[in-house]
Amino acid sequence: MGDVETQAHGVLIEVLGTGVLLLGRSGIGKSECALDLIQRGHMLVADDRVRITRRGERLIGCAPDVIRHFLEIRGIGLLYVPDLYGPEAVRSEGPVDLVCRLVEWSDGVTFDRIGAERPLESFAGVSLPMVTLPARPAGSVATLVEASVRDHRQRERGATGAERIDDALRALQAERSDGELR
Repeated sequence: MGDVETQAHGVLIEVLGTGVLLLGRSGIGKSECALDLIQRGHMLVADDRVRITRRGERLIGCAPDVIRHFLEIRGIGLLYVPDLYGPEAVRSEGPVDLVCRLVEWSDGVTFDRIGAERPLESFAGVSLPMVTLPARPAGSVATLVEASVRDHRQRERGATGAERIDDALRALQAERSDGELR
């Protein structure tokens, strides 16, 4: 079977070795989030158009050649990231491991507050865990993305925060039940 290719309108950035695909409506702040992450030492792979290729069970993303290593920031224009942040701030291609969908925060939108299970989003036939993050004025979406990556990596290694609190509550319930029986 040959490589399967698709495209996404978004940003691909490598955070702590994890490829994060930032998705959301135009103007939601994907590129600005990427800029914050670059300033924190993470690496830009693609801005605006992300080519995603399936290689076995892995997804690899890159930018079209003409816009590779460029970041468009409204109000500033096109930034050539290697000139501003050095060649170590970019990658020509990178993994796609996690989807962070940015959604405008409002009172009517519900965001996951427990995180027991991650919904999945599929690209080129490969399912990826997805988190929906609130994008709001003066909020730090970059911090939320970094926390999502750390949580994703922890989930791959073992217990989630939701599982830990569930275990603690079960233990507390068992202690109370034992005490009442005595």
